[in-house]
Amino acid sequence: MEFSIKAQSPEKVRTACVVVGVSEGRRLSPSAKVLDAAAGNHLSRLLKQGDLPAKVGKTLLLHGVPGLPAERVLLVSTGTEKTLNDRDFRTLVRAAVQSLDGTGVKDALFCLVEIPVAGRDVEWKLEQLVLTARETGYRITRVADQQDPPCTLAQISIPTPEKTKPAALATLISRSQAIANGMALTRDLGNLPPNLCTPSYLAESARTLGKQWKLKIEVLEQAHMEKLGMGALLAVAAGSRQPPKLIVMHYAGAAKSQKPVVLVGKGITFDTGGISLKPAPEMDEMKFDMCGAASVFGTMRAVAEMKLPINLIAVIPTCENMPDGNATRPGDIVRSMSGQTIEILNTDAEGRLILCDALTYAEKFEPDTIIDVATLTGACVIALGHEAAGLFANDDKLSEKLRAAGDYTGDRAWPLPLWEEYQEGLKSNFADVANVAGRPGGTITAASFLARFTRKMRWAHLDIAGVAYKGGREKGATGRPVKLFCRYLIQRSGH
Repeated sequence: MEFSIKAQSPEKVRTACVVVGVSEGRRLSPSAKVLDAAAGNHLSRLLKQGDLPAKVGKTLLLHGVPGLPAERVLLVSTGTEKTLNDRDFRTLVRAAVQSLDGTGVKDALFCLVEIPVAGRDVEWKLEQLVLTARETGYRITRVADQQDPPCTLAQISIPTPEKTKPAALATLISRSQAIANGMALTRDLGNLPPNLCTPSYLAESARTLGKQWKLKIEVLEQAHMEKLGMGALLAVAAGSRQPPKLIVMHYAGAAKSQKPVVLVGKGITFDTGGISLKPAPEMDEMKFDMCGAASVFGTMRAVAEMKLPINLIAVIPTCENMPDGNATRPGDIVRSMSGQTIEILNTDAEGRLILCDALTYAEKFEPDTIIDVATLTGACVIALGHEAAGLFANDDKLSEKLRAAGDYTGDRAWPLPLWEEYQEGLKSNFADVANVAGRPGGTITAASFLARFTRKMRWAHLDIAGVAYKGGREKGATGRPVKLFCRYLIQRSGH
């Protein structure tokens, strides 16, 4: 799907469709008024018949409107309020794309940026239009002979908003497209079946990404991890025939003297729970347990395409968690790369084990900031549902910047506490720390476990278990939190 700026009044544009807004009481948006006047009040007369309900996102497609060169006009209801909220604006865009998809419309003029959104400017609306349209038009790549048809809407043009420079808007569209491309990569990786998307596949995907975007790629094999003393990561991989990998990607967009941001993504390509076996229902969704890693892939791609002036490093520990005869048992004690010993009370609490070694490894890069992202705990879904990721940080300013980035993009995260009191449950009679602390506050104690390995760094943790993918009829990866990461990194770079 391509996007462009159109410096032409909507009633003069030759296109397959013009998309305009209509609010309660048949109040036409500015572009709709222009169309209506050119059409001799045709739109107003039709609206009096009541065919367009005053509910946000309802649509009415009109063919052959007199006096207009456009083949169709799509009326989209903006609801009862004069000013929309963020969610309503995304609903408008989504509804318009869905209404035109599968029709004969291949190109359309979207006159939606002119609609007022509380507290948001033209730049926000334009970015959200691009991202929402791309998300709506995304198709899962099926491992089958029969493929779903692509979104038929291939070209979207946007009228030049008043008091804005077309060149600046074109730059913003390019940036938004880069973020959308990163999200698509994240979704593609997350949606692959686990027999194809193995740790070795992710390593090859990193090498391919490196060639495409001039990233430096390193892949550490099991022997190297053994030399480094990554006993926690290797304990998780012990039950699988798939060899583990530690993938490192380097993007150098700034001077070498500038300390990097490091993103660490959990890459469990399939999680059975190990010896602490998960129940069978919905276990197929455990292929999504590498969505943290996938979101880091997508962010790296987007940042490279945007050419942000920052240094960014990705560290991705990846393996399977399987119940083999060689698998780690509950009660086993392993030594992490940090030197801390861990009593593994539950092998299904494996994400924190691979992350703790990756976080220790990331110290070597002397990062300014390190952020890990993981589908870490089912407890996060219970706490926050499927709306927000869990956000933890040992630095209040970092937490606020990430939360604000989530609010801006709609890829929201909500702060949770990291008080020392939560460390009590992780005490072990036999090791420095246990890997679980019981059911109460499970998402917090999981983050508290990771906090023990990041005391020397400015660090944040995103638990995306509730937002990285959807189940049921809409099953699939969402591409979150690529938008959040990109907004944070854009703000950080001053781009």
